[in-house]
Amino acid sequence: MQVFLIGLPGSGKTTVGKALAARLQLPFVDLDHAIETGEQHLITHIFKEKGEAYFRELEARYLTRWISSGTDFVMATGGGTPCFHENLNRMNAAGITIFLDVPAREIVTRMSQAPGPERPLLAGLGRDGLKDRIEFLRTQRLPFYRQAQFTVSGENITLAELIKTANLPLPSTK
Repeated sequence: MQVFLIGLPGSGKTTVGKALAARLQLPFVDLDHAIETGEQHLITHIFKEKGEAYFRELEARYLTRWISSGTDFVMATGGGTPCFHENLNRMNAAGITIFLDVPAREIVTRMSQAPGPERPLLAGLGRDGLKDRIEFLRTQRLPFYRQAQFTVSGENITLAELIKTANLPLPSTK
């Protein structure tokens, strides 16, 4: 089983994805981390040196490689992954796609309180700029995100909600 978590940056794809992978007894894959490891450069460096178009091609290549591997996994995709190069169609055909629909205001709060890794499309923005950018990205990406097979909405999405909404088969505990 291949499970793909999609949504805006800061929506909790990595946090919930790690917990989901552990519960399903599957490997967890962070697509951005896989790209950084494979390319031996941070995403911010790739964006800066080669541009977003190049990064999106890399992203599609790594996604396709994981899908084609035949490996079962839970993957946290990058926020823009579903929006380029037919990636969402590939994910929908290969496995289960789940959109983590977290309100923009909650994402801004999360990013303001505990800044994580620098995200190229959100770098250098103050709180108001971050809010505007998140809302813009949400408007642009929502038509793609809504094509996911399942949507889980809320400010604090739980593992139980995710499993129930997507009707994920849980391994038996012995």
